[in-house]
Amino acid sequence: MKYGFVMAYGDARDAAELAVIAEEHGWDGFFVWESIWGIDAWVMLGAAAMTTGRIRLGTMLTPLPRRKPWDVAGQVSTVDNLSNGRVILSVGLGVTGEDRFWLFEEDPGRKVRAELMDESLAMLPYLWRDEPFDFSGKHYSARKVVELTPPAPPPPVQQPRVPTWVVGGWPRPKSMRRAALQDGWLPAFVGDGEVTPEVVAQGIEWIRKERAAHGLTMDGYDVPAEGSTRADDPKAADVVRPWAEAGATWWIDADWSSLDQAVVRENAERRLRAGPPRVD
Repeated sequence: MKYGFVMAYGDARDAAELAVIAEEHGWDGFFVWESIWGIDAWVMLGAAAMTTGRIRLGTMLTPLPRRKPWDVAGQVSTVDNLSNGRVILSVGLGVTGEDRFWLFEEDPGRKVRAELMDESLAMLPYLWRDEPFDFSGKHYSARKVVELTPPAPPPPVQQPRVPTWVVGGWPRPKSMRRAALQDGWLPAFVGDGEVTPEVVAQGIEWIRKERAAHGLTMDGYDVPAEGSTRADDPKAADVVRPWAEAGATWWIDADWSSLDQAVVRENAERRLRAGPPRVD
């Protein structure tokens, strides 16, 4: 199992400094979240890439339907090259029903956002290749131009694509299939109830069968579980163990109790220095 940490709030300097602390104390991943009209997540990750050499860097998460796929592709490729291949891209449909995240446009609805998500996921691998392509979808299209001046961004270090984790709503087959055919499942629960280790275990078994039907194995496929553990809790691993036993491959520690930058910084340093809640 690998262990990641989400910085609940902060700027690029915070990310650059906290990522170093995370790396020095045995964490495997450092994540930030991508806002609508907020501090730029990819600038933060670029700053963290310059101060670290091992730890994985990513978003938790990117609302892909709210972004142009070619913009996302360029940002991800830039940071992946800067970090020598350490980026993870986590994507979801985006927050609904909260005015803060719909200040500048109307929510087109879940159906349209799902269509935008699927087209973006289909387009990203082409955008991450160093070759011209054409693409025709309901929402996005691209014309094939042999010579681009100035050129397209260089492809990411990681090929054929940057590892992409996708939110999948259990037990909806279409939503789960979207995640199953990428590189990781970010568990969510549709309807009444919540994500539990039992839900994760059921979802993993479904994904295993779905991937097998498409000629894919579970090798390298990730399932992150998110929660919170305390720095001073000697039994923190007990919180994580049921998720590991269910088949989760990452534990993502995230404390959303405050968005005050000074408070987050203090709490994050304390938690990171205590090290990850290892179950092994």
